[in-house]
Amino acid sequence: MNKRFIFDKQFLNKYDYIIGTDEAGRGPGAGPVFAAAVCFKALNNEILDSLEKLNDSKKLSEKMREKLYNIIIQNSFYSIAQGSISEIEKFNILNTSLNSMKKACIDVSEKLKSTNFIVLVDGNKNIPDLQFDQQTIIKGDSKSAVVSAASILAKVSRDRFMFELDKEFPLYGWAKNKGYLTKQHLDAVDKFGLTKWHRKKFFEKHFQKSNQLTFNLVSQP
Repeated sequence: MNKRFIFDKQFLNKYDYIIGTDEAGRGPGAGPVFAAAVCFKALNNEILDSLEKLNDSKKLSEKMREKLYNIIIQNSFYSIAQGSISEIEKFNILNTSLNSMKKACIDVSEKLKSTNFIVLVDGNKNIPDLQFDQQTIIKGDSKSAVVSAASILAKVSRDRFMFELDKEFPLYGWAKNKGYLTKQHLDAVDKFGLTKWHRKKFFEKHFQKSNQLTFNLVSQP
């Protein structure tokens, strides 16, 4: 059995179900943050074999993430939530990420027939005001099967979103950089300005460094 499933199995001594949650997109300067929650319906040998490559989404190829994405959604109760640009600007990226994880977990909990479950949260921050048992797990996406699965759903969903945004705003290279502050992305911002999909506060240091005191918000390059 995949070692991540062995890690999760310890919680089944007390709980009927385990929900894992993780986010994708805390670091980029553009695009929403995505969060996902996953609870596997059952674990038979066939499913375990098909999920043998399950791992932290960042350690998998795009092709493998896409393959596992389909297997996960077919064999789990799952939910994917977004934290908008306006939320990120108002509440900061950490709080928006945690709130998105909360929304995804609540959605999955409503699909379960039991209230006896625990939420495994990637990282070291509890989800505020979550009315369920929860446990934070540092590097949970490398240790827990359900957290790994959630990281894959969040990552794939966000990457697909940024790929579509790239068609509308092709000058920023989002299909490749996914909104991270690469040199290409920053050069494009300096030249064309910020779009409605940019997290303006993420660029304050950049503009200060380049002695730009103001910047324009553009609707489309």
